[in-house]
Amino acid sequence: MTETQKKKQPKRRYQKTAKKRRPPTRKNGQLYFPDYPDFTPNLTPRQMFQMGSFGGTYWRPIRSNVTRTNHKNVHKKYPSSWWEGIPESDLSSPEYDKEKNKYKVKVGTTLDFWESKKWIEPSHPYGWVHWYCDFYLGRRCKDDVRQISRWKGLAGTNGRFMKFLVTQIQKKRGSYDDYDVSPKIRQVLQHWGYKLTKGDFNREIKSRRNK
Repeated sequence: MTETQKKKQPKRRYQKTAKKRRPPTRKNGQLYFPDYPDFTPNLTPRQMFQMGSFGGTYWRPIRSNVTRTNHKNVHKKYPSSWWEGIPESDLSSPEYDKEKNKYKVKVGTTLDFWESKKWIEPSHPYGWVHWYCDFYLGRRCKDDVRQISRWKGLAGTNGRFMKFLVTQIQKKRGSYDDYDVSPKIRQVLQHWGYKLTKGDFNREIKSRRNK
């Protein structure tokens, strides 16, 4: 490659780092990442898709406006054990089918919308779950802090969707596992690697009583 060609190469803001860590362990039902102990999802990538997510479309072939490249079969770069027993149509279907989702509801927006909001980086053109799959395997990149911050704001201890779900359960005098209460919020949380547990529900209720 000539010096002129090198200068023309686009600079990517987020490059994957070479250092790799071990996959997480579990502590009290949560996934524990030693280098980011406040990032505590409780669903693995496999569990998210095994339960039924994204209407079966997440790993469909895409044309990224961020990388300006076509992408397909990206999920096949991950351990085959992740997808064992999960139909390919539940992973890379071109058409969204809400019946494939755990809670039988349609949630989410389009990739074009995500890209317009500058939420997508070249290192992970499919979005947050794409990043999470790499992070779960121990791969780290310069986008980790931003992506973890997004998760914490939605599904973490003070996450707005987690808190909203608890509020709706309270209003309807339901239980933490009453799936008829806010199925859309539950599906969104699942897409962020989180499922409300009895322990989390009780802690949230207790914290509200102590205020």
